[in-house]
Amino acid sequence: MKFEKWTVALAALGVVSLASVASAEEKTSMVQTALASTTLSGYVDTSAQWNFGTGNAHLPQYKFNSASKADGFNLDVVQIRIEKALDEGEWSAGYKVDLWAGPDANVLGTQSTSSLGGSSDFALRQAYVALRMPCGNGIDWKVGVFDSIIGYESVEGPNNPNYTRSYGHSIEPQTHTGVLGSYRFTDMLSASFGIANTATQTINDRAQLHPDGVESEKTYMASLALTAPDNTGFLAGSTLYGGFVNGFSSSYGDGQTSYYVGATLATPVTGLRLGTSFDYLDIHNISGETWSLAGYASFQATEKLSLHARAEYLRDRGEQKVYTTDPTDPLASTNPDKVLALTATAQYDLWKNVISRLELRWDHSLSGQETWGGKTAADAPSLKNAWMLAANVIYKF
Repeated sequence: MKFEKWTVALAALGVVSLASVASAEEKTSMVQTALASTTLSGYVDTSAQWNFGTGNAHLPQYKFNSASKADGFNLDVVQIRIEKALDEGEWSAGYKVDLWAGPDANVLGTQSTSSLGGSSDFALRQAYVALRMPCGNGIDWKVGVFDSIIGYESVEGPNNPNYTRSYGHSIEPQTHTGVLGSYRFTDMLSASFGIANTATQTINDRAQLHPDGVESEKTYMASLALTAPDNTGFLAGSTLYGGFVNGFSSSYGDGQTSYYVGATLATPVTGLRLGTSFDYLDIHNISGETWSLAGYASFQATEKLSLHARAEYLRDRGEQKVYTTDPTDPLASTNPDKVLALTATAQYDLWKNVISRLELRWDHSLSGQETWGGKTAADAPSLKNAWMLAANVIYKF
């Protein structure tokens, strides 16, 4: 081992020993080697929002929307990702940690069972060990806390075509603590399968921690993805995806099953892609229904300009009604039984690493219920239509 001249001189004076220096340098080298393949990335998500009309006490309750964001400027969230991705080795290993800071971190709601609760503007979105086993084509494992395997949209804003989330995304499971395996049979067919503590996002949650849960109860999930091969012409790259998550939900104090089917479709029109998604939430032993059907269209008009549209129908009724605190109280109903939501988004990437979007959204009560508006929570809602205009600027690093 080669030592610096000052190190040799200090050793000659008896100030340090060459053995201790060699050990320290060896440990430092090991740490540097371990961190060499670790990457740091993330994004800063900001927005400005204008809700048409007066009174924002009752707003459409899709995910990450709240009265605190209406008619003003917002810091939505800051995500920090620390990751070592799997390499091509047969026994590859890595990890991923996603940290959230900002108001949206409170909506994420991943505080652990040992947390004191309350809002802190900080949350752990994902934290898992990634492993690969050389079985067949290779099984990739996630062990820890990971995002749900179903859904068209992501909890990660920059990955979505629109700024606001759909109702379908809002009723899907979000985060699980458990083990997830993924296997690619061919370039066309892949599958995921996993087991987790519960269907809800609380880290280290257990069914037996809740009055209606039992100790042996776990959550099971599976999905299947089909991808059109290169020899299918303009359809190449199109995907069909289906999956389910079944387990105990501490949010509803009962078992729940979430079903999802979605597809993305390449078209013969250059730059145009279409998509569709269907989400169905079944809360066991409760009558009613909650489901969403959505269609998507994205068009890359120029290198920097892209246009995105979403049309969605939500059905939410009966004792199961998700978007209410009390089905018998009209003031507690935050969404009508039937909703039509139309969203149009223009994205122009003027700056490097920056996503800049302008979005117009219209939520309409198809059932005739007036559930939006009001200056205070005690005010009776008076609106069947909710209009919102938002600007969204995200820097990715």
